[in-house]
Parts: sequence; C-alpha cells; structure tokens
Amino acid sequence: MPEMRRCPNPKVIVTRELADAVMDRMEQLFDTHNNRSDSALTRAQLTAAVQDCDVLVPTVTDEIDAALIESAGPRLKLIANYGAGVNHIDLKAARARGIIVTNTPGVLTEDTADMTMALILSVPRRLAEGEKLVRSGQWTGWSPGGMLGHRIGGKALGIIGMGRIGQAVALRARAFGLSVHYHNRHRLPAVLEAQLAATWHEDLDEMLGQIDILTIHTPLNADSRGLIDARRIALLRRHVYLINAARGGIVDEDALTTALEQGRLAGAGLDVWKHEPQIDPRLLALPNVVMLPHMGSATLEGRMATGDKVIQNIRMWADGHRPPDQVLEGWA
Repeated sequence: MPEMRRCPNPKVIVTRELADAVMDRMEQLFDTHNNRSDSALTRAQLTAAVQDCDVLVPTVTDEIDAALIESAGPRLKLIANYGAGVNHIDLKAARARGIIVTNTPGVLTEDTADMTMALILSVPRRLAEGEKLVRSGQWTGWSPGGMLGHRIGGKALGIIGMGRIGQAVALRARAFGLSVHYHNRHRLPAVLEAQLAATWHEDLDEMLGQIDILTIHTPLNADSRGLIDARRIALLRRHVYLINAARGGIVDEDALTTALEQGRLAGAGLDVWKHEPQIDPRLLALPNVVMLPHMGSATLEGRMATGDKVIQNIRMWADGHRPPDQVLEGWA
C-alpha cells in the first residue's frame, strides 16, 4: 500500500466541468484548477495535467491508461475519479506508481435503477415509437390495434449483477409484478433473497433461457467484457427485451444489432454504447430500440452527491488518512 502522508494544500486538476457548487467548493478547499467548459481535455492536456498535480479528478470520458500514468510526474498520488466505474483507469499501472485511485460508489444507485425501470417499461410498451408517431403528425387517433405492445406484469426479469443497483432494480420490478431472477458471482444471503423475492441462478446460460427481460448491472472488467456475446444472445428467446444501463462493452453490439435486425430479439433499451458517442447506424434505424445518451445517472442530486464524495476522498487523503472509497486493484 502507498505510504500515507499529509498534503495540506494539494494541487487538484479537474478534467470536466462539474456542478458550479462542486467546483466552487473544491476551489475553496484546495489549489483547484477546474475545467469550466463542457468539453473533455485532449490527450496532450491530460498528459500535462498528470505531470503537474497532486490529485487528478477524471471522469468516464478520460482514458487514464498505463502510458498516461507512466508519464505522470512524481507529485501525482491520488486519482479521485468522479463516478463509480473505473474501467477507464489502469488500476495496475496506478498501483505500480504508488497512486491511490478512489471512486464514488452508492450515490447514483437510485437514479440508475429509476432509469433502468423506465427502459424496462418503455421498450415493451413502445413508448419511443408512440412519441415519434405523435410528433410526426401522422397519428390518426386511437384504434383497437394501434401501437400494441406487451405488458410487463407476470413476466420474468433476469438481472446480471446483484449489487446495489441490481437490488434497487429488483425492488422496483416487484412493484410492477415481475418475477425476479438473478445471476451473481456470489449468492445473496437468504434473508435478502426473500426480501427481493429473487431466484439465484448459478449458471448464467441457464437463466438466459428462462427470462422475458434481461437487464445488466455489472461493472465492466476483464470478466464482464463481451459477457453477452453472440452465443449468449442466441440463448435468449425471440420475445426477450435486453436492457443495458451499465457499460457498452459488456454487450457485443454487433451481435445484438444482428439479432434485432433478424427478429431474434423483441427489442432493446440502451443507455450506454461501446464507442460513445458514436452509435452503429444499423441500431439507429431500428424502431424497437430505445436509445438514450448515457443519462442513467443524470440528476442534479446525483451529480452533487458524486462531487461531495470526490471532495471527501481528497480531504481524507490530504489529511494523511486512507480515503474511504479507495478502489482495490482486483475491482477491475
């Protein structure tokens, strides 16, 4: 573990524009250099930043890879990530340089679960298609066969990843009459399973063949990258809807798009993408896909709480203590 030393007035570089209150508070507490423009730093700017700061505050849009970390100056001792996911940071390279990495777990659980539930509702009920029809001016009024979708009550929801967000989705799903199935590395305690009325499936493939809606809530790491590939998509029945508000790299987008084009899946709700912000034109052309611009955590309350977590981690580290949200190398 890196040796903990006090750093009374650390130089902090923030790579993206955050909420004004968060940036103002950071400038009050530290020698903070905020990026007060809503645009990511270039690679050259990131390189210059890591060479001249004690603390870097990146976001998911910054690629903090081994080469960038290797180029860092000796001052850099803390990467205080603004967000829970750290798949954009090379944790092994940071550890090798004695750099602590922190994240902001827990603060976006409810927001992400709400958005997931919105997608679970919107895709089977064809809400996006209906909204477009009204805006087009081509809607001719109610009819018995118009815009028919499917109810979700009584359907089986499969959850991959039963951490904080997965559990929050399960609670919401119960209220809508869905039965809950889940695949997780470790089975939940029996009392928690009972509270969620959730059924554990040790074998992911076995669960995929039994559900009507699939939603993903696992971090992107070496184990989950490409987890839902062409083979596993083929295990899903034709009437299944796939929901992804986790990370784009968990799902093979090419295989998903092909399955949707060929009618081997009923639809998809996607808030994350493999090559954000670029989206496959084939997906854009599909009417049965609800597409969102990575907004699952986009609430003012969530952004403020994330900023507060970042500040807490920096303050603890600056005072010579281990930050509460230190990410261990095995996380990713």
